[in-house]
Amino acid sequence: MRTHDRYRRRLQALLGPADVRLDGDRDWDMQVHHPGFYPRVLAQGSLGLGEAYMDGWWDARSLDGLLFRLLDAHVDEQVHSLADAFDAIRAWLTNQQDRRHSFEIGERHYDLGNDLYRAMLGRRMVYSCGYWRRAEDLDAAQEAKLDLICRKLGLKPGMRVLDIGCGWGEALRFAAERYGVSGVGITVSKEQAALARELCAGLPVEIRLQDYRELDERFDHVFSVGMFEHVGVKNYRAYFEVVKRSLRGDGLFLLHSIGSNVSRHRTDPWIGRYIFPNSMLPSAAQIARAVEGLFVIEDWHGFGTDYDLTLQAWRANVEAAWDELPARYDERFRRMWRYYLAGSMASFRARRIQLWQVVLSPRGVPGGYLAPR
Repeated sequence: MRTHDRYRRRLQALLGPADVRLDGDRDWDMQVHHPGFYPRVLAQGSLGLGEAYMDGWWDARSLDGLLFRLLDAHVDEQVHSLADAFDAIRAWLTNQQDRRHSFEIGERHYDLGNDLYRAMLGRRMVYSCGYWRRAEDLDAAQEAKLDLICRKLGLKPGMRVLDIGCGWGEALRFAAERYGVSGVGITVSKEQAALARELCAGLPVEIRLQDYRELDERFDHVFSVGMFEHVGVKNYRAYFEVVKRSLRGDGLFLLHSIGSNVSRHRTDPWIGRYIFPNSMLPSAAQIARAVEGLFVIEDWHGFGTDYDLTLQAWRANVEAAWDELPARYDERFRRMWRYYLAGSMASFRARRIQLWQVVLSPRGVPGGYLAPR
């Protein structure tokens, strides 16, 4: 028996519990184009699977359908590599999200190009989960999410708010236009900051290129949408201490973050290398430990299944736009981006990761907090 046949049999055995067949005829079956695929995946696990897809070594008609089945059957937990071990050791020994590394995520992901994100994100450049409770399309879901944040914070005209990790400034823009507030937004992305200043021109909104640890002023309320995933467990306590010193005594903080079902100290090797360097999804336990003694948890709202819908809409947008985008987004980049979006859909669909909005108060809301939905 040839070596690659032996590897193929081993891989097929691993895929069995997920009901995935090599070279099968169903949408979620894997079509293999290169014999080196089998030993590569068996040796490198998640990293090898993603890189092999980027290299065109395999395909599936329904990429998110395939990845969902693998995650739902926990096939990913059966294969580990030296890269996994190295990443675990590095995460344990070092603080990969300290001040020296804080701008790396901006440079490597959010600075890829505003043209890509304009094409993908819809009318509002909001790179986080929409709220689909009553929405029928992406733009409505994103506006509903922004309005939900404003209502949960009880924003009123004249208030001054802070957005930690403001992206392209859309949340502040929405809050200023609809609720009459002023505010400050900080980001570690030069491209985001430049466009955010354009989008917020004429509004009482200041956009800064700044690390959150440099904040030292007070606001009526604070929110952070899709940024906490880059803070890192070694910095969670310091992050919430910064938030507390940024709040007036009766202010609220809203944290909007993807979350993990279990406590981890690193991210998936492929995601860390190609999409979100130095990222880390918090668990509920890690958040609770970090806020203990600093805040009262007023509300914890989960709507992670809405992220699957959001990602599907992003994929449809970017697939329709590829031919109009610059040549630097070449075929390998496109396959990388497709794999990223499909893997994210699969993770939320399998309920392996969640989306939370957590409302915190420094001393507890007198009489209790009534959470809008």
